[in-house]
Amino acid sequence: MSSVKRSEVPVQETWNLEDLFLTEEAYLAAIENLKHAVEDAVSALTGNITNAQQVVEAIATTEKIQEQLVPIGTYASLSHSVEQTNTDNQMRSAQFGSVAAMIATKLSFVKSDLLALDEAILEEAKRLNPDYANYIDKLLIQKPYQLHPEAEKALASFGATFNAPYELYNTTKLVDMKFPDFEVNGESFPMSYNLFEGDWELESDADKRRAAFDAFSAKLKEYQHTTAKAYNTHLKIEKTDADLRGYNSIYDALLQPQQVDRSLYDRQIDLIMSELAPHMRRYAKLLQKTHELDKMTFADLKISLDPSYEPTITVEQSRAYMKDGLAVMGEDYGKMLDRSFDERWIDFAQNAGKSTGAFCSSPYGVHPYVLISWTSRMNEVFVLAHELGHAGHFYLANEAQNVYNARPSLYFIEAPSTMNEMLMANHLLKNSTDARFKRWVISTIISRTYYHNFVTHLLEAAYQRKVYDIIDAGGNVNAPKLNELKREVLEQFWGDTVEINDGAELTWMRQPHYYMGLYPYTYSAGLTISTQVSQRILNGDENAVAEWIDVLKAGGTKTPVELAKMAGVDITTEKPLRDTIAFIGDLIEQLEKLTEEIAYV
Repeated sequence: MSSVKRSEVPVQETWNLEDLFLTEEAYLAAIENLKHAVEDAVSALTGNITNAQQVVEAIATTEKIQEQLVPIGTYASLSHSVEQTNTDNQMRSAQFGSVAAMIATKLSFVKSDLLALDEAILEEAKRLNPDYANYIDKLLIQKPYQLHPEAEKALASFGATFNAPYELYNTTKLVDMKFPDFEVNGESFPMSYNLFEGDWELESDADKRRAAFDAFSAKLKEYQHTTAKAYNTHLKIEKTDADLRGYNSIYDALLQPQQVDRSLYDRQIDLIMSELAPHMRRYAKLLQKTHELDKMTFADLKISLDPSYEPTITVEQSRAYMKDGLAVMGEDYGKMLDRSFDERWIDFAQNAGKSTGAFCSSPYGVHPYVLISWTSRMNEVFVLAHELGHAGHFYLANEAQNVYNARPSLYFIEAPSTMNEMLMANHLLKNSTDARFKRWVISTIISRTYYHNFVTHLLEAAYQRKVYDIIDAGGNVNAPKLNELKREVLEQFWGDTVEINDGAELTWMRQPHYYMGLYPYTYSAGLTISTQVSQRILNGDENAVAEWIDVLKAGGTKTPVELAKMAGVDITTEKPLRDTIAFIGDLIEQLEKLTEEIAYV
């Protein structure tokens, strides 16, 4: 991470949390108001959910509480994410965890009382208020797995405690872990999580890049046992919950809220592991040849294909790229993009204690927030387009749906974000005739869009499945076992094309996704959908954009299969995934030809 303090960062580089609460006092007052609303709800609803009209009233009451809860939780989370070393932020985040657990405990009876009713009453409630039909349908799916009301209340009270492994992971990674400088040929260089992932991993100088990888890995290794213990605890919590509720497996418990079956999950992993690997090995060999490397190692996989051609970009220039590249999405979408810059929805700063990577938070009733640590590398145009894809999705869904209907399945969540990356790439390619720039764009699509989403996250998913197999069988994992599993997956995918050097096996320590259920595989699932839809748009299908906007507005009112079908993609078959893998192969072939063409100029 940067050594710059948050207080030293220019305000224009930060997001404006005043849109959530103007002051800390307003935030604290909102918590007190919420507590009173919860007490009123408990008083009004206890013993009074017996008929269809009361069902509607109960859902409406909890809906209002959820609408109050969301901005409070977002304020606590976002202020913490930009400066996790700040003790006030740490305490605020912990306080919210306790408040959320208290509310869940007090209101757990509502769900229990709803599910205790005859199904005919719930069907009548759906007719009385169709806006709640989707909420009730999802509730009914959970009915076979609902525990006794007192058991549900007890579990809800442990909410903050059950989240402790993830908090411990973040504290270890972002607060306690301090990286010393590293040396190359007698020269010293700074190291941090953000510097490694944002700069050193992409460094064109092989000596510096590999030394940085070794130094970064050495520090990770010091914390591997603590991190593994936190992760194993998280896994056991998931396993215990699945067993208590009577699920056949931990996979069934985690896939149920995603509204997809095991076949869609396994296909995404198995097909990519076997059929994408040959294409990516060709890409690795192209990198090795272009950079004239003695060997291709895991530490070399993120480098640019053309080390002497690395465009840079300012934040203000990125705005123009967003507007031009995503103009196909329409005027209203363009206005949303303008607001994101004008109203400071985006945190660009690099400062000590800031979360790594990038993400989008989309609180219902306010507007989305995007976190990114801007390094001025041109490839961040794709990162920003990705996060603004999430922002645009929830901007439209939150506007069109109630708080219970807005959020789609996790399986679909990465489709709108990766769609924006594809649209940006298409725009850049269409507006340039320069061979080197075109090669840069295509190589960025491969290294950023497809490598990151289709390979990095897919390899996480393949590794994660091995872990869950052990946990589901009643076992446990520790650091040596996690290292072994990660190395197995990397070696299987890259074969003898890439040397999986020491430290590569510790990659499992870098991703927070493992604390979010079966999340990693959804990146490739979303990119499969967005690749197919973006091709429709690129090929001039006049209905493609309008249908995609309708998909975004639908939020969580349809299953992933239904949402994809709305966009003209049938994910019940292997065809979209096979077509996407073939598309990646075509891109790599274009890179090989462009590289030969440039070499002869």
